[in-house]
Amino acid sequence: MRVLITGFEPFGGEKINPSWEAVKDLPEKIDGVKVLKKELPVSFKGVKEKLPQIINKTMPDIVILTGQAGGRTNITIERVAINIMDSKKEDNDGYKPEDEPIFKEAPAAYFSTLPIKRIVKALRNNKIPATISNSAGTYVCNTAMYVALHHIAINNLNIKAGFIHVPYIPEQVLEKPQPSMSLEMIRRALEIAIKESIKG
Repeated sequence: MRVLITGFEPFGGEKINPSWEAVKDLPEKIDGVKVLKKELPVSFKGVKEKLPQIINKTMPDIVILTGQAGGRTNITIERVAINIMDSKKEDNDGYKPEDEPIFKEAPAAYFSTLPIKRIVKALRNNKIPATISNSAGTYVCNTAMYVALHHIAINNLNIKAGFIHVPYIPEQVLEKPQPSMSLEMIRRALEIAIKESIKG
C-alpha cells in the first residue's frame, strides 16, 4: 500500500506554506505503508495538468491533499469539491478565473472518499482541534481536490482521496491578528489522518 500526500508552495505574499512544511517532515513510512510526498503549484492550470500525472506515476492507494486556509482555527477535513474556479486574487501564474468550470461536461461535485468523520474523531481524541468543512472554497485547493477525485472517477481507479485544510503557523501571524496552530501539531494531525485512512 502507498499513500500520496501533497502540500502547496507559498502564495499570496507568504514566504512559507504550512501544508508543505508539515508534509515534507512526515516519516517515509507510517504503519508500514510507504508515504510519497509531493509539492503542488498554487496554479489552477498547473494543478489540472500535474496532479493527474503524479497520481498516474505513483499509483497510490490513498491520496491526501493538504493546503493552507488562513483564518481557520482548526484542522478541517473537506467533505466536498465543486466544479468551479472563481477567485478574487490571482494564482501564482497571475491567472484569475471567474465562474469557470474546472472541467466542462463534468459532475457538479465530488465527495471525499476518505473516512472524514473517523479522522476528525481521532484528531480530537489526540487533543487536536478538528472539524469537517463543507466548503473547500473556489481557489486552487478546491480545484486540486476536484481534479484528483475526477481523475480517479473517470479512470475507474481504486484510490481513496480527499483534502485537508490546515491553519496558519505562528510565524505567519506575527503581524496579523489571525488564529494559528503549531507546525508540529499540524504534522501530527496529518500523520493521524494517514493512519485512519490506511485502516480503510
